[in-house]
Amino acid sequence: MNSLAPERDWLALAREVLDIEVEGLAAARGQLGPGFLQALRRMAGCTGRVVVTGIGKSGLVGRKIAATLSSTGTPSYFLHPVEGAHGDMGMIRADDVILALSNSGETDELLNILPAFRALGAFIAAITGDPESSLGRLADAVIPVHVPREACPLGLAPTASTTATLAVGDALAVCLMEYKGFDTNDFRRVHPGGSLGRQLSLSVGSLMHSENLPLARLGEPLSLALETLNRGGLGLVAVLDGEGRVGGVLTDGDVRRMVCRGGFRPEDPVETYMTRNPRRVRVGDSAARALDIMEAHQILVLPVVGEDDRLAGLIHLHDLLGKGRFRFAPGPSGGSGD
Repeated sequence: MNSLAPERDWLALAREVLDIEVEGLAAARGQLGPGFLQALRRMAGCTGRVVVTGIGKSGLVGRKIAATLSSTGTPSYFLHPVEGAHGDMGMIRADDVILALSNSGETDELLNILPAFRALGAFIAAITGDPESSLGRLADAVIPVHVPREACPLGLAPTASTTATLAVGDALAVCLMEYKGFDTNDFRRVHPGGSLGRQLSLSVGSLMHSENLPLARLGEPLSLALETLNRGGLGLVAVLDGEGRVGGVLTDGDVRRMVCRGGFRPEDPVETYMTRNPRRVRVGDSAARALDIMEAHQILVLPVVGEDDRLAGLIHLHDLLGKGRFRFAPGPSGGSGD
């Protein structure tokens, strides 16, 4: 190894590396096509497991892709090609999908076990920088990931190519989540030990606000409801009828729309401007169900009702994600889908 290089603009070099990585990602994006769709559909319909394989840097990327697939609803594991050639092929079944990674497409250790995959009847998808390589010709579906150049100044160390391959693996995982309808309940099931998984397994009643709630009554002047909204700190006022049932909500978003329309009068009853029949959850519902509703309708606060439909509390998105554990930039809150 030569002596240390003279001082230079290292930040400029670092930015150049990132520019090359971005260039590689853009190239990979432009190459997505029928091979990606074919692999995606076979992986979505796989009744076995997705077996990711590769060696060297591709193997390291493959381990991460396999872990991401498994944690997002697609059972997967990593198979080292050398270990596969020495007995681990016994884990492969005909209903598995093989995802083989090799930038050159000419990795001997990988090519040596592909005929065995084929003999078992497993579907083979390849991510490679050369679709015309030996790997590309042996695969049933090819996802080309060819980058214009590596960030390594020698052009030897896999850098931009491994970044692009990893990103394509993420694209497969995210598309599979959507394809298979993987939701927060599924996330909780496969992440039982994670802090978010534990949080989402709790009931709404154990997380909701139940004291000093920002409340208004039907018939109350808008001006009083606005004062309560301002003091409440949740971005929502629950508007109750005479029996304590939720008749509607007044949110920051409602106020914003009211001001934009103009012509509102503070002495008008609050129901003139509130959102009627808002979405709500019950005390015994899971936090995961509340989060599903919030995500689907872009809601930050939900009323929580008991079996008698009377208001029991309010729950904020922040409560679901961990009280005080997650921090968000200041912004408007809403309970009606703002």
